[in-house]
Amino acid sequence: MVLDGAVDLATFAAVVRGGARVTLADAARERMARSRALVQRMVEAGEPVYGVNTGFGKFQAVRISPSELRPLQRNLLVSHAIGVGEPFPVEVVRGMLLLRAQSLAVGASGVRAALVERLLAFLNEGVHPVVPSQGSVGASGDLAPLAHMSLPVIGEGEVAYRGEVRPAADALADLGLAPLELEAKEGLALVNGTQAMASLLALVLLDADVL
Repeated sequence: MVLDGAVDLATFAAVVRGGARVTLADAARERMARSRALVQRMVEAGEPVYGVNTGFGKFQAVRISPSELRPLQRNLLVSHAIGVGEPFPVEVVRGMLLLRAQSLAVGASGVRAALVERLLAFLNEGVHPVVPSQGSVGASGDLAPLAHMSLPVIGEGEVAYRGEVRPAADALADLGLAPLELEAKEGLALVNGTQAMASLLALVLLDADVL
């Protein structure tokens, strides 16, 4: 499957349950490169842009120095990875990876293609982040579940890989992959979405169709 645009239910099933491999379309790479260049121009201009060089929520008026822009994004993931309860089943996590990759590949989030390629590598190689099933705030997005899903991108958190739960850094090393360092805005782009609930809904629709 080539990821470029919307994912229909049949494609979702083929990837999430059928194990179909996914690649990123060249057109998606081009869109993402343009939006990433826009974010970079904002960073260089130094004007306050929410979540890029400011704090989050009630700290939106706090300006972040250029040297702290990357740590800010890592800290956002770590601070929101506070889910509890039993982990989501693998198919829910696979759905999250696919749908988040699809959303970012639209090219409106200002992230590098490398970020989407890493999510797709997890899908294709069976590296499934361990995501606790409780903790989403719903209306504001699946912040906690998506933070847990995203931690392995930066080499943190845990993954289910080759039949066991392992530190994400170990699984990356086995695959010859280095952890990514998040650039300005990329942590916010990873967690600001509803892909946990969307994955659950898609799976329910698939099961309902069988019934």
